Amino acid sequence: MAGIYIHIPFCKQACHYCDFHFSTNTKLKEEMVQMICKELTLRKDYLGSQTLIKTIYFGGGTPSLLNEAELSAILQTINIHYKLDLEEITIETNPDDLSQNKLHELKSLGFDRLSIGIQSFSNEVLKFYNRSHNAEESKKCIQRARNTGFEKISIDLMYGFPQVDHDLWKSDLMEAIALDPGHISSYCLTVEPGTALGNWSQKGKFIPASEDFGAEQFELMQDYLEKAGYVQYEISNFGKPGAFAIHNTNYWKGIPYLGIGPSAHSFDGKTRQHNISNNVQYIKALQKDHLLSERDELSQSDILNEYVLTSLRTIWGTDLQKVKRQFGIDLLASKSTDIQFFLEDGLIQIEKENLLLTKQGKLLADYIAGKLFV
Repeated sequence: MAGIYIHIPFCKQACHYCDFHFSTNTKLKEEMVQMICKELTLRKDYLGSQTLIKTIYFGGGTPSLLNEAELSAILQTINIHYKLDLEEITIETNPDDLSQNKLHELKSLGFDRLSIGIQSFSNEVLKFYNRSHNAEESKKCIQRARNTGFEKISIDLMYGFPQVDHDLWKSDLMEAIALDPGHISSYCLTVEPGTALGNWSQKGKFIPASEDFGAEQFELMQDYLEKAGYVQYEISNFGKPGAFAIHNTNYWKGIPYLGIGPSAHSFDGKTRQHNISNNVQYIKALQKDHLLSERDELSQSDILNEYVLTSLRTIWGTDLQKVKRQFGIDLLASKSTDIQFFLEDGLIQIEKENLLLTKQGKLLADYIAGKLFV
């Protein structure tokens, strides 16, 4: 089994925090769709011709900017060249794109999960982030989506916006819980170089919140969402039972995927490949049946370390027997000092041969994983 990720590199406007690859110039949108279809055709055997595709995910950028014909062309190309046994088709959207007509289009095309970039229910914060929607649109689009028949809805929220207290974040959490989407992904506001926030921060025009402030909001999120019946099945992702996002869950479980479009990454189980992050060069190369990308061969230790890093983030944890069976390494023995320290500090636990992070340990996930690398 495997998945396909489609990167659509266009947005209406640039969010001040975003460092993903995108362009606000949509003049190349038609050509981009054509070349995405060509890449899908050229790379049809990347995952193995008999591999079943279980999930398709349209990300970006803002893939909901594509019209019905453009989305249909990509899906039809996948249908022609790949063996499908689909469990989920997801598209990332912005609230202001989700008109009633758009929702009907997406439903008719087969999309069954919407990932909606809400970020905050505060108009003040949305304006600061340079988001293209307002809080009222966020609330209305969720109800419209439900009325259209979408049962699987994910919303994105962002915490760590600098404030004197946590009232704003508590309000966002309570608003999200009241709307009850079933799935909530949440990430800390991070200042990335080259973004508007990065430039403002360098000039002293923006002062990020402290790490402690962000950690406190992370813990608030854990408490609020747990009480509302959400399971923190991955560090940044909370879902009600039966509502976990399948495509992203497969990433964390190390299941191979094909990434299509400029800046997209792929993983076949042994290598990683990433496409050039340049729209014009991506299009020109594919017009000549060539793809500008780089491939990294992964060593056994690379593959093991990636497995530890990703699996430890989830409620399923790191399977110690799998590590022993697949890599010939007894982590409990080879990392006994670190593991004992983390156990005594209440940061990890061992259940049925799985190494799991505790609630407190999730704040230090990357540090703990790094200590277990071989």
